[in-house]
Amino acid sequence: MAKTWLIFVFMTVSSWGLYGVFLHQGQVSMADAVHGRYKAFLFVGLAYLLAAVIGSALMLIGSDWQFTGKGVTWSFVAGLVGAIGAFGVLLAFGAGGRPAVVMSIVFAGAPIVNAIVATLSHPPAGGWSAVRWQFVAGILLAALGGCLVMLYRPTS
Repeated sequence: MAKTWLIFVFMTVSSWGLYGVFLHQGQVSMADAVHGRYKAFLFVGLAYLLAAVIGSALMLIGSDWQFTGKGVTWSFVAGLVGAIGAFGVLLAFGAGGRPAVVMSIVFAGAPIVNAIVATLSHPPAGGWSAVRWQFVAGILLAALGGCLVMLYRPTS
């Protein structure tokens, strides 16, 4: 069976891995110490408009354009928490965080949150006793990785 989905995963890893570096560069390049991060965020929003709204509309050509209230609500909430996260990254940069540290902590912490919330939302068959120790170890290692990045970050 082809693992086409894995190509899309690596596309996301590459894009999100570059996101923080490019976002910080955009903020700094605005040459506005007070409002530069908000100016950068404005263009992030415009990019989302292009990619998410226009791109989705093109992919939906031929669709019946029927949406459920629950689907709309959860999708909107997902977009909102994503935007809040992007805004938090900008605020972290504005407060002196460097892309290598901020994004490493984000990408170490986000899988922990995701793993816990996804497991609470969709418990494994057999309940919590079915959660394998390797899953818990992975969460702990991700947390350790975030701590190590913070403690031993490069200085410039």
